Amino acid sequence: MGLGKLLHDHAEHAEAGGTIDHPRAYEIFSFIAYGGGRRAAFTRIATLARPRAGQRILDVGCGTGYLSRILAPVVTPGGHVTGIDPSAPMVEYARRRSPGNCTYVVGEGQNLPFPDESFDAVVSSLAIHHIPRDARPRAFREMFRVLRPGGRLAIAEFRPPAHPLAARLVGMLSGPAMGHNPRDLLGSLIPDAGFHVEDEGNLPHLLYYVRAVRPAL
Repeated sequence: MGLGKLLHDHAEHAEAGGTIDHPRAYEIFSFIAYGGGRRAAFTRIATLARPRAGQRILDVGCGTGYLSRILAPVVTPGGHVTGIDPSAPMVEYARRRSPGNCTYVVGEGQNLPFPDESFDAVVSSLAIHHIPRDARPRAFREMFRVLRPGGRLAIAEFRPPAHPLAARLVGMLSGPAMGHNPRDLLGSLIPDAGFHVEDEGNLPHLLYYVRAVRPAL
């Protein structure tokens, strides 16, 4: 699949709340898009969740499993990372590269198949815009439900370039997938689900983050 076709499909599926089903092409696009800085960018995202040995972490919209594979060695010994994604090809790709303390399942963020209070942290990178708009409130309520009290939430999303010309170019290439303002995308969804927002801001490589916590009982 060509880069142009991947960008078109990404934009179309993001607008429709669909899935990306071409993991190898997605990995190539990601390598190009981050200019060799992908690992550094996702390591920054991982640190937002403050992972520690022995913890259980859920990666919502895990895609090819890139972020969960960064988290996996941090939670050893005794910890486990679970990734969930609605795309079966992405999950299969992640499983084939899975370290021993990672598990991947096919499923949706708005219908998490996990018990209440079963994770110490929930992370999600570049996935919320793929969830249908009317399902996003439920997705954040589900993340809240599966987190233990005191557990942490770390969300990373695209942000458009500040320069108008650069933002227009990105919009032409990727459509609405990267054209949204992440503050508009997330709005009050996180506090409305019951989380306390600790901080938010910009990261390199056109990323924006929100870090929050489920209040302790």
